Amino acid sequence: MKTKKTRNNERRRDSAPPNFVFILADDLGYADLGCYGGREDCSPNLDKMATQGLLFTNGYANSCVCSPSRFAIATGRYQHRLRGGFDEPIASASPQLGLPPDHPTMASLLRDSGYRTALVGKWHMGALPWFSPLKSGYEEYFGFMGGGVDYFRHSVQYDSPERHDLYEGEEEVHREGYLTDLLTERAVEFIKQQRANPFLLSLHYNAPHWPWETRDDRAESERIRNIAHLDGGSVKTYTTMIHHMDEGIGRVLHALEETGVNQNTLVVFTSDNGGERFSDTYPLVGKKMDMLEGGIRVPYIARWPARLPAGQRYDRLAIGMDWTATFLAAANVKPHPDYPLDGIDLFGETVERNLYWRMIYRHQKAVRSGVWKYLSIEGSEFLYDLSRDSRERANMRYREPEKFAELRDAYLEWDRSLPPIPEDARYDVVYTAQTMAKSAG
Repeated sequence: MKTKKTRNNERRRDSAPPNFVFILADDLGYADLGCYGGREDCSPNLDKMATQGLLFTNGYANSCVCSPSRFAIATGRYQHRLRGGFDEPIASASPQLGLPPDHPTMASLLRDSGYRTALVGKWHMGALPWFSPLKSGYEEYFGFMGGGVDYFRHSVQYDSPERHDLYEGEEEVHREGYLTDLLTERAVEFIKQQRANPFLLSLHYNAPHWPWETRDDRAESERIRNIAHLDGGSVKTYTTMIHHMDEGIGRVLHALEETGVNQNTLVVFTSDNGGERFSDTYPLVGKKMDMLEGGIRVPYIARWPARLPAGQRYDRLAIGMDWTATFLAAANVKPHPDYPLDGIDLFGETVERNLYWRMIYRHQKAVRSGVWKYLSIEGSEFLYDLSRDSRERANMRYREPEKFAELRDAYLEWDRSLPPIPEDARYDVVYTAQTMAKSAG
């Protein structure tokens, strides 16, 4: 039986500002996890987390490639409002291509309200010396600055001189170990260090992004010289990488239990975009780099025992930039008035709205409005009823001309409200046809 003192302590914890743990996978497919119908038993901890919280069925990334999605998550705004959010993805070091240090972020707003903040893992929103997590609201950082690294060498190589990419703050460091595990260890360490203040932990894994390497693949790491290689990997390797990440997430959740903050911590898990070569997106079609559903619809799991129901599906539309608004509302922190949010509080009042996407690659455009989706790829236009056709096979534009015109006009109005695509913005494929041929041969 609980004592009066115990009940009072629980009430104080419930009324205290919540902690936030935002876990971001890299290139994870919509159906890769068991709780989303996955083909392999690779995600027991995430599957259990879904039974303890909400499983989203209409969760989206802001882009089908990673840098733009990360801009939106960080700022709570469409990535196209910032120059760095146009390049898909950021593939060069430049004082123009990055998250401006003076722009408010989820991390900076929470930090300024008394939160301890840390980013562990992938940054990919601009290069030093102009940009870094420490310049955008995070008090601690351990991870890699670019888009991808080898899991053992912690370096980048695309048929060119190898460049080491692992940082503690803004100082390069060398650590021995499998990167997924190193990130997990640092995340657990951060949680265990927190005592007096609420905290935001952003844990951005590189898994299951290429190069495809498990803990047992050190020899593969030594073999490859192009981390975007085409002559390696398998479904088994890929799902094992997910399992390694899932084990780490289990350790993070256990640390929350051990430190007594589990009840009042909102934990969110998602992916930066849709799946890649070995991923599973069924019943969706399309993958990373596509505005088809498989390229932008991603897993979302949210658990907050003190506030959210357990074991329920969440069917409302959600997108990456919503988490800034959701976290700020939960912490009772107001957004900066000069930088109004495009995202919404997902646990607040129901808001009817459209979601929008645009991409340089293949001139792609999309709108999600209720069950309807407008899609344009290289000038070809489509209308889909996703409630009946999640595989996007029946083009309804001629059967529903009014809905088609409505969504196309809505897209054009939204597009006019944003900065135009800069002439020098580009889509950078890190492995060209020539490089792909070399690595395959």
